[in-house]
Amino acid sequence: MPVENLARSDVVTAHEDEHVEELATLMDDSDIGSVVIVDGDEPIGIVTDRDLATRVIGNGMDPSETTAGDVMSDDLTTVDHTDGFYHVTELMSEHGVRRLPVCDDGNELVGIITFDDLNELLADEHMQLSDVIQAQRPEY
Repeated sequence: MPVENLARSDVVTAHEDEHVEELATLMDDSDIGSVVIVDGDEPIGIVTDRDLATRVIGNGMDPSETTAGDVMSDDLTTVDHTDGFYHVTELMSEHGVRRLPVCDDGNELVGIITFDDLNELLADEHMQLSDVIQAQRPEY
């Protein structure tokens, strides 16, 4: 199944000059754990709630003076919208990330897929398998 069928298309984005205070507010208001940093429509980095805790608060930085560009992970791993589920899991494992921005053929951001999304998909698949087993099992 292509990742474009699994990914969320409502990605919360910001620019690298956005103050991390605003990013934290965006995350809280949207009930999410990351903001993809973009230049136009192209993803160039990501800031997670963990980044805010460890890189900003942990280093004693002033959130009103610190920008996304100061703390974002800029070694961004992305996935192509046509890539499959297994490739996504391989990339997450290989790069030690829980979120992958999804890009189209022009490297423009079209979605995001998270570890939690994949877990939810697997749980749904397991539930369907369980239903099949229960339907075929004789009554005791």
